[in-house]
Amino acid sequence: MTPESSLLRAENAARESIAIACRVLAHRGLADGILGHISLRITDDTLLVRCRGPRERGLAYTQAEDIRMVDLDGNPAAEGELAGGYAVPNELPLHTELLRRRPDIRAVVHAHPPRVVAADLAGLAVRPIVGAYDIPGTHLAANGVPVYPRGVLIRNRRLAEEMADVMGAKPVVVLRGHGLTSAAATVEQAVLQAISVDGLAGMALQVATAGGQLIDVPDADMVELPDLGGTFNTDTAWRHELARLGKHW
Repeated sequence: MTPESSLLRAENAARESIAIACRVLAHRGLADGILGHISLRITDDTLLVRCRGPRERGLAYTQAEDIRMVDLDGNPAAEGELAGGYAVPNELPLHTELLRRRPDIRAVVHAHPPRVVAADLAGLAVRPIVGAYDIPGTHLAANGVPVYPRGVLIRNRRLAEEMADVMGAKPVVVLRGHGLTSAAATVEQAVLQAISVDGLAGMALQVATAGGQLIDVPDADMVELPDLGGTFNTDTAWRHELARLGKHW
């Protein structure tokens, strides 16, 4: 196999993995309808991103052909990448600004989870209110999930810079009246982070609706919540998400 064919196989595999991740988001209720997108850094100057196509049907029906390679300014990174009526998402700057300033990440997820939006509008922050129920999510919440306070379409670099400034080095930022952005080293990790935040937001809404108070897990309990490692937290969890889609490995 030539280096060129090996690279092409890797790119095609990445397109398929992003398409599947988009379907996971939709299946989990984090990206209802046609809103949301996922990107993956390929080189310092290029990324694969879910684009708008001429037969748009929403994230639940994303195919590998909907994933196109562009540069950080949204231009096609190879011949034909935006052919056939494809266009980058309006909020591409949301992805590219994070990729520009954060070498620790390769993947960015933007989704519109209704429970995350509702909880934030109700004044319920993402907090470590559960323990072993979701250990990775609990640790993520304990480290803080910031909120970008503007309910705007992040369609230019100025707004993307604002969001990125608020997010800092955190893995997730809530976007008020809008949704969330999750960033990680892999697409799978970025999606799983978003699922955890959505679960915590849903739990907070349930507790508040029942008339209860949100109480953080005590420090003594937090130290008893071990990091179970990437094999369990990411690999096994992702196989579960694929199985939910009916995609068994």
